[in-house]
Amino acid sequence: MMDLRKKQRAVVDALEDIKGYDIVVYNTAALPSMFERVVIASGDSTRQVKALADNVQEKLGELGERVYGVEGTASSEWVLVDLGDVVVHIMHPTVRSFYNLEEIWGGKNIKLKKPAKNKTRKPKVRGKAPRRRGKR
Repeated sequence: MMDLRKKQRAVVDALEDIKGYDIVVYNTAALPSMFERVVIASGDSTRQVKALADNVQEKLGELGERVYGVEGTASSEWVLVDLGDVVVHIMHPTVRSFYNLEEIWGGKNIKLKKPAKNKTRKPKVRGKAPRRRGKR
């Protein structure tokens, strides 16, 4: 079984792969629930919502994680993917604003750090740049 932080990062990465947006992760460990994280994301169309749910299942399956259930794929306006300790809600924006799950699960929003990439940084230039003089 995967570490919870790695699992939530894998879920968010899978959502970002298919251009899911307004992604939030809530820590529900202190609440009387059967899971420790709730992930909520939006997709612009029913096709995208379904693609997001499919990608979460595929990517986590590749990592050896079990998908306990999927609901809502018939209409694909709101698809729930149950990963045991992580539950993922992928919703069309109008459905998301109507049900306002953020209010239900709200409270402890988790800030995810992007994995470090090996990039070379440009050195910061201190002071003012020299003025260029035009020809007269």
